Amino acid sequence: MKIKTKLLVQPKDIKPSFKGWEVKGVLNPAAVRLPNNKIMLFARVAEVQDNDNKKGLTCPVIISEKEHKFHYQKINENQVIDKDGNMIFLKDGTCRLSTISHFRKIILDETGFKVEHIDEKPTFIGRPGESEYGVEDPRITKMKDGYYMTYVGISLHEGVSTYLAYSKDLKKWKRLGLIFREQNKDAVIFPEKINGKYIALNRPESMFDFSKPGIWISFSKDLIYWGRDRHLIRPRKDSWESERVGAGSVPIKTKKGWLLIYHGVQRKDETNIYSAGGILLDLKNPEKIIARSPPKKPLFKPTQKYEKNGFISNVVFPTGAIMDLNNKDLLIFSGGSDSVISVRKIKLKDILDNLKPYHH
Repeated sequence: MKIKTKLLVQPKDIKPSFKGWEVKGVLNPAAVRLPNNKIMLFARVAEVQDNDNKKGLTCPVIISEKEHKFHYQKINENQVIDKDGNMIFLKDGTCRLSTISHFRKIILDETGFKVEHIDEKPTFIGRPGESEYGVEDPRITKMKDGYYMTYVGISLHEGVSTYLAYSKDLKKWKRLGLIFREQNKDAVIFPEKINGKYIALNRPESMFDFSKPGIWISFSKDLIYWGRDRHLIRPRKDSWESERVGAGSVPIKTKKGWLLIYHGVQRKDETNIYSAGGILLDLKNPEKIIARSPPKKPLFKPTQKYEKNGFISNVVFPTGAIMDLNNKDLLIFSGGSDSVISVRKIKLKDILDNLKPYHH
């Protein structure tokens, strides 16, 4: 399989929100083809206060969305039992984040391989009581009446939950509230109703390890209230996705079915390795799986230096997929090592050929 890959954006390309702050990562973008054929990325930007400016261990908390104001919650070192990346684990069984994330708009040219503009200020941030610890991992679905964005909000009371926002023009966003409660991430909405219902894929998690986290499918009449949930796929043993799977890009309609690019995690030598695969779902009944990437052959895995080494190493995390203007290639946008954004150009035929007929 021939894959053209390019590093698009890295932390040094992003201007920090505040003086004395540092951008640790720009990652996991939503991707939309604009009316002028250029591509807009809505990228997650993770920031932290410079160590030189810190007064001990702190966790930034948004106290005002309008003025973009923060409070620095001090964390008693005596209460900390472990640290992993930006996660601070406390003795009471909870955790806090040393970084805080917002979304930043990035404009690419028509090919998706050239950056033309990066917003200097945050485009979309968390808000008190809903996502005061930041927003993460957006996915944007274009529908007839505008754009719908799912995103993860992190807060003290709602935990790690998925929210929905709407925009007519990708400039002003109306927040529509929580749609999948904690712990639920990786939610993507299909770009059209099917059999009169809106359909979303999501990834709920349980604190009880009865089964490993997989992709679920849910249905709605109004995009707000979701139900008739059921699991779609689970991780497979002895595979590139043995630990967990989650939806990546918004499903793309092809002649053969709905194509979903997703991620899977394998645990190897005490290290998590995030790779990408594909699933083909029936056009009229997305609960029916037609084909799936084989257990031993993902679409792609961390191969580049910036995917193998970074804030969290060995991660390629696809979150956006857009058809090339030639209608033959797929542009897949991914986060790399929780630090950077890359693009891969792969022939749609090669992706479909990678998938194998699915058997339960």
